[in-house]
Amino acid sequence: MNILVTSLRRFPRDRYAAVLAGLFAAVMGLSVFGARDLSAWLIENALLVLVLPYLVLTYRRLPLSRFSYSLIFVFLCLHEVGAHWTYARVPIPAWGQALTHGLFGDNRNYYDRLVHFSYGLLIAYPIREIFLRVADVRGFWGYFLPLDVMMSTSMAYELLEWLVADVFTSNVGTTFLATQGDPWDAQKDMACATGGAIVALVVTALVNYRCQRDFAREFSASLKVKHPAPLGEEALARLYAASGR
Repeated sequence: MNILVTSLRRFPRDRYAAVLAGLFAAVMGLSVFGARDLSAWLIENALLVLVLPYLVLTYRRLPLSRFSYSLIFVFLCLHEVGAHWTYARVPIPAWGQALTHGLFGDNRNYYDRLVHFSYGLLIAYPIREIFLRVADVRGFWGYFLPLDVMMSTSMAYELLEWLVADVFTSNVGTTFLATQGDPWDAQKDMACATGGAIVALVVTALVNYRCQRDFAREFSASLKVKHPAPLGEEALARLYAASGR
């Protein structure tokens, strides 16, 4: 762990972010060049129109750690591979096919499941970093809320897939949906993302437990009641009383 920390801190943050941005631009260029289905590639990358500008616009005000940027970079590269080939047709090595066939008993292309799992595994920590630094959450909430975001965004993406498949032509919609004949594809994708996020946050908690002396005290304090007075109609009555109405 110390080796990883030392290695990352050795690079100036601005230069490190610039290198990652340049590498991803190259990966994205390779992904679109000769893409198996250009329409599907455009749809797969539509959300990057929101994600990439957000990372750029918040870089000065809320620069993430080099570790978080690295995790985001790896996930986006995995996504670009799926966008290039379409997720159901990514070439899988023979050992990978044999492994998934042995585990699941079918010949389905599981690359999409891998990327959904990677979404939870790789993006949960950057989301946690944002929660800690913006919302100042502590203890239990520093793990539960990132997990909640990963689960809800995974669900939202599955709803988006359904909408795209319903709006666009049958060929493009089916390619984007990539269910491969599995009626429970959406639920399994969400489960993969949830599982990946749980792994990432459990590992983070274990590292903090080992390195943070007040870990248990902070975790316990985060679950204590801070404001015992009820809200709802009681809070409205207090507001009206304070306003003199």
